[in-house]
Amino acid sequence: MSEQQPLIIHRYLKGTLLPAVRPLVAEYPLQLTINKRLLATLVASPHQLNFLVIGFLRLQGIITSLDDILSLGVCSEQGAARVEIRGEVPNHLRPTLTSGCGTGISFNLELPKDRPPQERGNYPAAAVFELMRQLADKTELYGRHGGVHSAAVGNTAGRLLLHAEDLGRHNTLDRIAGEALCKGINLSGCMLVSSGRISTEMVAKAARLGLGLIASRTSATDAAVRVARQAGITLIGYLRGDRFEVYTHPTQLNLPNSAGLIPATTGVILSGGESRRMGSDKSLLPLDGERFIERSFQLMASLFEEVLIVTNSPTLYTDIPCRKVPDLHRSKGALAGIQSGLHHATEPQIFVVACDMPFLSPGLIRHLCRENHSADVHIPRSHHGLEPLHACYTKACLPAMEAALQKDGRRIVDFFSAVTVQELPAEKWKPFDPEGLSFRNINTPQDYFTLRETRQAMPQKLQNVLPAE
Repeated sequence: MSEQQPLIIHRYLKGTLLPAVRPLVAEYPLQLTINKRLLATLVASPHQLNFLVIGFLRLQGIITSLDDILSLGVCSEQGAARVEIRGEVPNHLRPTLTSGCGTGISFNLELPKDRPPQERGNYPAAAVFELMRQLADKTELYGRHGGVHSAAVGNTAGRLLLHAEDLGRHNTLDRIAGEALCKGINLSGCMLVSSGRISTEMVAKAARLGLGLIASRTSATDAAVRVARQAGITLIGYLRGDRFEVYTHPTQLNLPNSAGLIPATTGVILSGGESRRMGSDKSLLPLDGERFIERSFQLMASLFEEVLIVTNSPTLYTDIPCRKVPDLHRSKGALAGIQSGLHHATEPQIFVVACDMPFLSPGLIRHLCRENHSADVHIPRSHHGLEPLHACYTKACLPAMEAALQKDGRRIVDFFSAVTVQELPAEKWKPFDPEGLSFRNINTPQDYFTLRETRQAMPQKLQNVLPAE
């Protein structure tokens, strides 16, 4: 009950980020109003909230029995609990109880406005490990007594600047903030490492200090992940030994042995076709023990921080941990799918593929997305012509796409005349994919049977959906 839908994360090991899933602990704020007086915000797990409220009232001395409660209502959707009790509400209660160790006081912490984004690749993984190692050497109170949280702030070279220990993990960051102010130390762009779980309050405080990365030996809550994503902070959990897990903004990491994730681009998989020529849903066809859609997702998740599946049948893919978005214009073909993916993407550019393209080349995708260009569409040209289902599209394309769809345009290229288009000629993509297999679709039963028959004869690099690049 306390876990949310698993989140797609990236595990770091030996210089490489690989996609994985991680269930997150839910952090749920519940506003408590007693006798029409807003009394407290309880930060808790989102289950059996009636017991939580009654127990809080009892331990605060507000009630002694159920007879003291005239009415109690909990609205989980609004995050609100309203209680009417006999008598008056005491005036000495704390305004907000947090999820920190002990009963702490917290107030609303808004994220700073107009916070500049962090540089891509600004934080070396080696510096994160080094800062955590130095924190371990500094934990004097924990070494003597145990049960004490610790935190440290350092720069991108891994040099520890400040550290603190306290019973409460939130208090460690408050101590660091106070010492930095007293000593005139600017923490903007620095890294925070902590021994405790990362909650929304920790992320909000870090954002106010201008910190760009938070790493913990343990986990982060689901709400902390949302706030870190909004604040542009790279959030890392389970930093132990030579590995960690990245929850947000992995492109801000500087990795020694990996090309990392492609920045500023969302990967989009189109799976909304009717598969008339195949006679069954192409995305669900098996290949090497996996469905087409699973193979496509695993490759795309290894390249992009965000992956979307455009589908009008999301229940077919409930086991795939990414957002599923519908066509905004139904029954208007692949152009409508691209328009929907571009509309829903959080990044300024998307890379689009169809679900029935089993031989995608990671190297070619990286080249296509990263090559310096200022066009709205970046698209390969093969001997078949332009390849619009293996191309990049920027948000600038949306008005032209919408206009084409309103005129009942079905071909993807129908809007090209209204935007800038840059072609990738064969001599530039063939070094990554000499045979052009990246553009191959499996459209008919014969295509599928031929694929399975010739599969064993293909080079190993083409058989592996995640080749070593």
